[in-house]
Amino acid sequence: MTDPTPTPTPSPSAPPLTRAGVVAARALIAPYIHTTPLLTCTTLTALASTPRSPGGASPTLRLYFKCENLQRIGAFKARGAFHAIEQLKLRSPPNNEGNDWRSRGVVTHSSGNHAQALALAARTSGIPAHIVMPSISSPPKIAATRGYGANIVFSGSTSTEREAAVAEVIASTGATLIPPYDHPDIILGQGTMGMEMVEQVAELMAGQESPSSPPRTLDAIITPCGGGGMLSGVALSCEGTSTRVFGAEPSFEGADDGKRGYYSGQRIEAVKSLTIADGLRTPVGAIPWSIIYERRLVAGMYSVSEDEIKAALRLVYERMKLVVEPSAVVGLAVALYNEDFRAMVEREAGEAGWDLGLVLSGGNVSLEALGKLFAEP
Repeated sequence: MTDPTPTPTPSPSAPPLTRAGVVAARALIAPYIHTTPLLTCTTLTALASTPRSPGGASPTLRLYFKCENLQRIGAFKARGAFHAIEQLKLRSPPNNEGNDWRSRGVVTHSSGNHAQALALAARTSGIPAHIVMPSISSPPKIAATRGYGANIVFSGSTSTEREAAVAEVIASTGATLIPPYDHPDIILGQGTMGMEMVEQVAELMAGQESPSSPPRTLDAIITPCGGGGMLSGVALSCEGTSTRVFGAEPSFEGADDGKRGYYSGQRIEAVKSLTIADGLRTPVGAIPWSIIYERRLVAGMYSVSEDEIKAALRLVYERMKLVVEPSAVVGLAVALYNEDFRAMVEREAGEAGWDLGLVLSGGNVSLEALGKLFAEP
């Protein structure tokens, strides 16, 4: 989305869209976010390393779960939102002319997690927040966003409708736009999670190996992909390292726009899907696309069905005892059920297998919604 109002000019010290930029972002937001837990699950690792059918792919996978469902506001989005606010504060300090952007506030559009994240980050700095939310957003996400003090404006569910509502808010308030994913500050903030995850896995592995063993690190990370902010940020965090990064999407009603664009060489700019993975209903943004595809920092994209997402969600609830939303498990669903991905790992890793990081990106889901998902027919 293009911001129709002037925004603070980036300072020469603004972090670049590189791994170094992620390092700088991590230091800036450290006082505001949680270092979320890294968990393993023997049962899910065994399932991922078992053929789904006779003759099916049989990769060796060791799974590590980054629990961003336990991040502030219940999702990774807090990282990008706090980074965007802190960068704005650095670039445009208060003035005495009565024209300070802080008094006019910030605005965004989001189905829920970025909405909550920006509302919290703005409140922390005493800045008004205007949040455009689709009217079909889940009630818990609406309630939480309002609870953080934001002014909520409802809109239709498509990107076009959301952006039109944002333009109206900007025209009436002069608020500064902070997009949910298509912005350098958001991308760098989300990337801090990937850097944190790689370090946690390395520390865990070091404690399991003998002193004479060579150091190990993650072979790959899979993140969910909606607008691409997290995927591109994690890709930047792994730039120049041996850790490969992959994206995971729902296939329902064309929600796998990132995958289709990646393999056709053309970014898809519009998506209209009601996949149960509601956080992934948006098209990949232009800036994430430049990192994911044009710079080739993402090694591949994979998609899964609604039934596979539900199966993975049930496994996380029953085996890991964690509250996560459907969007959070698309990466796990790829590792468990996508035969193309599984065959690729088996082919490239051989008997050694892969240490694979999976991002549980959020846990904002209502009990009512879960009941409907798992209701008996």
